[in-house]
Amino acid sequence: MIDQTDLGITWVMDEPMARASHALAKDGRVWIIDPVDDHDAMAKVSELGEPAAVLQLLDRHNRDCRTVADRLGVPLVVLPDEVKSTPFKTISVVNNRLWKEKALWWPEERCLIVAEALGSNRMYRPGPAGAGIHIAMRLTPPKRQLGTYLPEHLLFGHGEPVHGPEATEALQQAIDRSVRDIPGAVVGLPKAFTSK
Repeated sequence: MIDQTDLGITWVMDEPMARASHALAKDGRVWIIDPVDDHDAMAKVSELGEPAAVLQLLDRHNRDCRTVADRLGVPLVVLPDEVKSTPFKTISVVNNRLWKEKALWWPEERCLIVAEALGSNRMYRPGPAGAGIHIAMRLTPPKRQLGTYLPEHLLFGHGEPVHGPEATEALQQAIDRSVRDIPGAVVGLPKAFTSK
């Protein structure tokens, strides 16, 4: 699935994990985020402008980041503390020995990009508004890190994006329902890995 907006494109792989990647464009420059190297998607990326960098927002999201960066001749930036000369601000979501994750906030477009803590595929057991918290973060959702943002675009590392007023609702609902939805998330987890 390829979702195209004025921001750029998101492509979501047709698989149980629903890995999602993004190419976001501003002033003729393109930043590619946690890419899975899909031929059709990368063809559309080339139409957006001049690639500037590949950004990897999760320590274990190697995916095809190095391959894409090398092929395009751009830097691979892993877990950036800041992203100078871009429209983005970085957010530290998780930083411990088992999990390191950054998110991006694009203030001008009110776009929040979250690699793993938040998602919309079945594994996350999204609420009615379309997003859920990763099972490993359900007891301690990233409210302090992400809860103050009011996005109009919510992009994930897993699952389809949420656009419009529903984006803020999806974010807040995911955080608010995180703990109380644990039983359903645990019961539904095996099915999430075997179904699309």
